[in-house]
Amino acid sequence: MPAVAPEALRSAGAIAISVAKQRRTQPPVPVETDPVRWMQTRIHAFLWSTQQDIAHAVRDHRRVAVHSCFESGKSWLAARLVAWWLDTHTPGEAFVVTTATTGQQVRAILWREIGRAHRDGKLAGRLNQTEWWLNDEMVAFGRKPADYDPAAFQGIHARYVLVVIDEAAGVPETIFRAAAGLTANEHSRILAIGNPDDPQSYFATICAPGSGWHVIGIDAFQTPNFTGEEIPEALHDLLISPTYAKELADEVGEESPVYVAKVRGQFPEDATDGVVPLSWVRQCQRLEVEWTPEQLLPIELGVDVGAGGDETVIRERTGAVAGRTWRKRTPDWADSVGLILDAIVTTGATAVKVDTIGIGWGVVGRLQELRGEQKHQAQIVPVNVGEASRDTTKWPKLRDQLWWEVGRELTRSHAWDLRAVDEVTVAQLIAPTYTVDSANRVKVERKEDTKKRLKRSPDDADALLLAYYGTPGAGIWFL
Repeated sequence: MPAVAPEALRSAGAIAISVAKQRRTQPPVPVETDPVRWMQTRIHAFLWSTQQDIAHAVRDHRRVAVHSCFESGKSWLAARLVAWWLDTHTPGEAFVVTTATTGQQVRAILWREIGRAHRDGKLAGRLNQTEWWLNDEMVAFGRKPADYDPAAFQGIHARYVLVVIDEAAGVPETIFRAAAGLTANEHSRILAIGNPDDPQSYFATICAPGSGWHVIGIDAFQTPNFTGEEIPEALHDLLISPTYAKELADEVGEESPVYVAKVRGQFPEDATDGVVPLSWVRQCQRLEVEWTPEQLLPIELGVDVGAGGDETVIRERTGAVAGRTWRKRTPDWADSVGLILDAIVTTGATAVKVDTIGIGWGVVGRLQELRGEQKHQAQIVPVNVGEASRDTTKWPKLRDQLWWEVGRELTRSHAWDLRAVDEVTVAQLIAPTYTVDSANRVKVERKEDTKKRLKRSPDDADALLLAYYGTPGAGIWFL
């Protein structure tokens, strides 16, 4: 970067002082038309700099899209913009529609914050979990996408309509289209805000250059805990921290799509040679399925036995649902046996599938002995992922088949429920790449090569795949 002459700095400083003086001599913008001043004076809320930019953008632009890092205060801000909208328009002339990825997101996050803003400002009307009523007239409501019939938007008429789409990456295009029709007049607005964690979402499309939307990005490195921007002390604990960013970088790497989305606030790209695309995983994390008790069976465990300093990781599945995780780093395989036995007793698992490469054979043998001693009733299934696949015309090794038919195909068909899967496991699940050999067979990247790129072993993902090994729909049967 070229050096800046001192006189240039003095000149720039003089201009800034002059502009500041002009602003002080100009009459302030009325509170009603300035959401920032309204929040400061009406509900005593503090907005850091980019939050102020977003609030003013909603005032000034018909369509605003915000792709943001984790924990930037985006839902908090969206809720207070709802309150500003309804409080500063004539009753009966304004209406607000909100949506988010799930009903839980609508009620427990966005509308919980709307309720707080309503109480802080002692605003007019009454609220329930997802509705705002004023003089016996509904003026705002929140629904998850599955509740919407896009045609229902046609029945909402108001001069000033605000649509808030929270966690926008999980909201389908049909809802965006319906919202556009609802906000067709000049006075209405749409705010779409969320983490950019699905590169194939419609949200990614509207955040791209040339979309016609006013787009704002929030990078963690531009937030107050990184820049030193002055904010109230209590706010520091509510925003993303350098500690979290470093921990995630250590866990998944700075090049990981998870890090790119959660910390840098950017849309990652689905790798063209990735076995499991991130966009598919996100859809499996947003399932709106209510499973019956019968559908939560069988209960089975997948075990990746640690060796050479790696962790032993156990993953539970209950029917199609990914469940709990147990882990321990120990050089003693007997400790791993004890951990697995505890998991069997805790879950009542009927089958345990163990990777037998390395010390896994000893673990399998001891677990089978314990079954004979009636210490547990689970079937112990040895899985040697280094042996030939069940169909060598398609995959050379069983590991290739496991990653393709369990990891890729269950994700593609939304056949497993990954709502309980953490971001570290997601990063491991989407990490392996694949190639096609001279015999036109799919070969998945070696675990050692994935480990080099991740700077850690993908044990969580391996245990997850083993938990589903033998699942109807996965194509691989052990019985």
